[in-house]
Amino acid sequence: MAESKIDQIRDLLKSIETGNPGPIAVVNEAKYIQHNPQTHEGSEGLAQLFQRLSKTKPRVNMVRGFEDDDYVFAHMEYDFASRKICFEVFRFEDGQAVEHWDNIQERQDPNPSGHSMVDGPVEVTDLDRTEENRALVRRFVETVLVAGQIERLSEFVDKVSYIEHNPDISDGGTNLRSALSTSDSGQKQINYQQVHRVLAEGSFVLSVSEGLKSGVHSAFYDLFRVENGKVVEHWDTTEKVAPQDQWKNNNGKF
Repeated sequence: MAESKIDQIRDLLKSIETGNPGPIAVVNEAKYIQHNPQTHEGSEGLAQLFQRLSKTKPRVNMVRGFEDDDYVFAHMEYDFASRKICFEVFRFEDGQAVEHWDNIQERQDPNPSGHSMVDGPVEVTDLDRTEENRALVRRFVETVLVAGQIERLSEFVDKVSYIEHNPDISDGGTNLRSALSTSDSGQKQINYQQVHRVLAEGSFVLSVSEGLKSGVHSAFYDLFRVENGKVVEHWDTTEKVAPQDQWKNNNGKF
């Protein structure tokens, strides 16, 4: 039986730790487009990155993996001398990975509610509601996070049952609303400006957005778990977007 796309990506990323060169064959060298600004273009850049990382005695763990048509998106734990949490996104074409995006953040201590950046459910449910859940999350991000209509939060989020994995925010819709309302000198501390992509499989939906965090150009990757038409759980990573003069490829972060 052929390996699933998720298993192929799990093997690819695990090869950072094992040094096994075989899984890199899933990448189409001729077509591969790299959106990590710190990595050179093509699979040669990927091989160089893996070689460099292997010297740090890395540890790699895929906590959650999902498939959305031609896309695989994964929630990862890395230890590259320091512990990190990452979302990886790969686009497939003709059975091979041809495009890659990611968003990585230093792992932080559990939040005030005791949740880590990765714990919680991992199994996909409600596969028949994938498109419904995708649409819900897109409306939530566009309406509440980008347009700033925080008063409409309860339309999308189960305020009582909501579980938060962001290191700085506690459970409950009230705490989420407070975090989204926080400002510095009249400017929103968390400022979403554009949604680039919404990927989904069943109960899990990943949104990829761009904006400002404390005035710094940032990428926001938000993973939501949806249940009975409401967001009930959230994980995320936020990463500063490197200035363009520091990019090692010209494809852009998004």
